[in-house]
Amino acid sequence: MQYRTLGKTGLSVSVLGFGTMRLPTLDGQEMGSALHEEESIRLLRHAIDCGVNYIDTAYPYHGGNAETLVGKALADGYRERVYLADKCPIWLLEKPEDFERILDEQLHKCRTDHFDLYLLHSISANTFESKVKDMGLIERMQRAQKAGKISHIGFSFHDQLPVFQRVLEYTDAWEFCQIQLNYAGTEYQAGLEGLRMAAQRGLGVVVMEPLLGGKLARLTPKMAACISEEKTPVQWALEWLWNLSEVGVLLSGMGTMEQLEQNLAWAEQSRVGCLAEEELAMLEQVRRAYMEETLIPCTQCAYCMPCPNGLNIPALFEAYNSVVGSTPAVAARRYAQIAVHASACVQCGACEAHCPQQLAIRRHLKTVEDFFGS
Repeated sequence: MQYRTLGKTGLSVSVLGFGTMRLPTLDGQEMGSALHEEESIRLLRHAIDCGVNYIDTAYPYHGGNAETLVGKALADGYRERVYLADKCPIWLLEKPEDFERILDEQLHKCRTDHFDLYLLHSISANTFESKVKDMGLIERMQRAQKAGKISHIGFSFHDQLPVFQRVLEYTDAWEFCQIQLNYAGTEYQAGLEGLRMAAQRGLGVVVMEPLLGGKLARLTPKMAACISEEKTPVQWALEWLWNLSEVGVLLSGMGTMEQLEQNLAWAEQSRVGCLAEEELAMLEQVRRAYMEETLIPCTQCAYCMPCPNGLNIPALFEAYNSVVGSTPAVAARRYAQIAVHASACVQCGACEAHCPQQLAIRRHLKTVEDFFGS
């Protein structure tokens, strides 16, 4: 395993981190609440045995069950071998004191007395003002830090670059941050410029969505025509990130032993500057193909779920997006297999409040309904 220093934290972290948003489930569906505990624990412990020392979890993952699973996996001496990162679900805070209540609940679920890294989860322009500032969350994190419940303070981010810059400059308390980044999204949200801003301020940077919700693993024919077959699409995507000196650790949601073993092997070979100029130019062509084909930029994170009216929003968007890589007829058959169609949307907007990508979900659902209805 290769290791890098995570900015101001001073922690030596494995370049590959284990994200627990997509653990194995009993029904085989990604991010379902019915976790396959035995297999999930086996994967986490094998990763740690092979040198992975950064474990990332969060309050809402797997219907609130991921933290409990992580607590079980880190028993028997495994907790002392890793840096454990968890996140405060700031959208759930109704009053400032909820911060301490939820933090204590998370510590209990994870069977630990402290988190090595603790983040304010999914900061956006709205939550930055209404939660972080108005509720004094930085001060509350610092008090928890002095009490020994948190070692290092950070945030995860889902908004535009100017908002990211405001968050960075708000306080010197930040030691690290977590952003979405991949070679297809160099200018999306914080993007490459945000990565460099954070690094210049000394923050360690944790990268999520290295495969864009799987889209960079399962390429469309147009994208596949641009990429070299010398390596797999997944390896190209991971190496693009490891090539960057500002990246501390990238998180991968590894749901199978095969995925884990492959990522471990690639992590061992990783280094800054591992890609040549012609290889970077090739991946730029793949990025352009992706941009030309993207209909709805949904990453399948399922934060919008459950829908009060029973819609499987990620599945509906995936069916619509599949038109690009197949045919309308194939996409229509895929859409027909979904139990509740887009026409069932009552435009309540509950989903949009939780979407990290800030998608206009109601408008997109109307587009899906109109397309398949015709």
